[in-house]
Amino acid sequence: MTHEFDVIIVGAGGAGLRAAVEIPAGFTCAVLTKVHPLRSHTGAAQGGVCAALGNQEEDNPEWHAFDTVKGSDYLGDQDAIETMCNDAPRAVIELEHMGMPFSRTEEGKIAQRQFGGHTRPLDRDDPDSKRVAVKRACYSADRTGHVMLHTLYENCLKNNVNFFSEFFVTELLYENGVTSGVVAIEILTGEIHTFHAKAVMFATGGDGRIWRITSNAHVGTGDGFMLAYNAGLPLEDMEFMQFHPTGLWKLGILVSEAARGEGGILRNKDGERFMERYAPTVKDLAPRDMVSRAIIQEIREGRGIKGSDGTYYVELDLTHLPASVINEKLPEITGFARTYLGVEPTTEGVPIQPTAHYAMGGIPTDVDGQVRSNTKDGIARGFYAAGECACVSVHGANRLGTNSLLDIIVFGRRGGKAIANYLKAGAEYPKLASNAGDWTRAKISEIKSRATGEKPAPIRTELQQIMMDDCGIFRDAKGLSSALAKITVLRERYKNVVIDDKGMQFNTDLLEAIELGNLLDTANIVVTCALNRQETRGGHAREDFPERDDANWMKHTFASKNGGEAPRIDYRPVAVTKYKPKKRVY
Repeated sequence: MTHEFDVIIVGAGGAGLRAAVEIPAGFTCAVLTKVHPLRSHTGAAQGGVCAALGNQEEDNPEWHAFDTVKGSDYLGDQDAIETMCNDAPRAVIELEHMGMPFSRTEEGKIAQRQFGGHTRPLDRDDPDSKRVAVKRACYSADRTGHVMLHTLYENCLKNNVNFFSEFFVTELLYENGVTSGVVAIEILTGEIHTFHAKAVMFATGGDGRIWRITSNAHVGTGDGFMLAYNAGLPLEDMEFMQFHPTGLWKLGILVSEAARGEGGILRNKDGERFMERYAPTVKDLAPRDMVSRAIIQEIREGRGIKGSDGTYYVELDLTHLPASVINEKLPEITGFARTYLGVEPTTEGVPIQPTAHYAMGGIPTDVDGQVRSNTKDGIARGFYAAGECACVSVHGANRLGTNSLLDIIVFGRRGGKAIANYLKAGAEYPKLASNAGDWTRAKISEIKSRATGEKPAPIRTELQQIMMDDCGIFRDAKGLSSALAKITVLRERYKNVVIDDKGMQFNTDLLEAIELGNLLDTANIVVTCALNRQETRGGHAREDFPERDDANWMKHTFASKNGGEAPRIDYRPVAVTKYKPKKRVY
């Protein structure tokens, strides 16, 4: 079955929906999504979306830009960062006008809270003066992503956007530098659909499911990365994965940074507020990469708390906070602690450990969401990307909290406007790729026809543990080389994967088998890029190369398909405007 739309958006999280809102009347827009739009992973974002509104204390976009550059460990492209931070106040107020129900100050303004790495100088005329935490995160209790997702979905319905829910995209149709559409499996029926379009946007999210402990939804299997990569397009900075410091122990379910923004304190087995040792100025509100490393360091040095299963954690102490703060500003995350760990946050510490959270790398784009086809300024015509699957790059080596929701609304909007201009300029339907659907039909036939082999689940479990052990918060050449060898074996085993369900309707066995291929291939690229980058920067901490090396590594990694198992590695320089690299201390 073939469908025609002016624009196809793959992914119904915040970035995809924000782009869809921008497609003007007179043009047709379809959003394809693996899950119902309101189950997209944006809904799991808790703490806030940042903007220098200055509602509660003085702030400005330039201070926000400086914090983002510094937080990125100077790998973020500064022109893109300035674009995002300057646009942030308008983007947030625009959401308010769309109907997003923000928490409010007593004066009725959008409420803002502190978040890690967001600061202001004590002397506004001296940017090098001592800096203190600033209230920059605009929030809706601890359900900010949830209400953002609902607001954008309602606006898409108002704009008559077409939704194809529970469609699993398996091919990007890209030939001779031009995008002509996508191929997808309708999960309900098992039928293969071809979507022919003038423009395609990917907003497919991240790849957190290649790690065992992760805050990511089960749909975060790196599909968009691999569709672009297999079509011959590069991926940027895939070695940089952010581990959020506070995931629920053993489970990885996110405990928002908002808890520390409201005054929560991290404590070790001795009850010590250990972040004073690692970031004496901002303490528990240091950037995420630093806090995650500090937690692991405490555990390594014997100050972790031993759990019932023999693994270690530290505690997030909220017991000193007023009940009104816990119940009104942190209801969801404290509810998680009660439900999943049987812990009462008002009277006892919440067991937490770092959890794989956010991919800083992805499909390379410019500030208008146009996908780069090489390390220069080549553009894949008709192809756009936004959100976690894209790399603008505003996050560099480490993302600041609340910059992710800002990323999706700023660059989702810019990408949507760029597509609208592309359509208005007279874009036509390109010739549909000649091999549309061939790979999908062959893959389904291959997996379903196999009578004997190995089930997907054990391979997936082994992969996730390998990534935790050898490509986690701390890395070195020995571990990464070992991970690469083990992943190579797993990819061979995957060639004999077998499923029980041979039917058509709602065949989740089949979907998980295809997703496993994406997980394995993504992990192979991540580990290859991590082994290649011989320095420590942001979320990439090489114990055998413990220092940041600006002389050799102030550049973006571009991984491209090379005909073999290993990707080809190329580089693109970091865009530097006004902020020269300095030692990163807090």
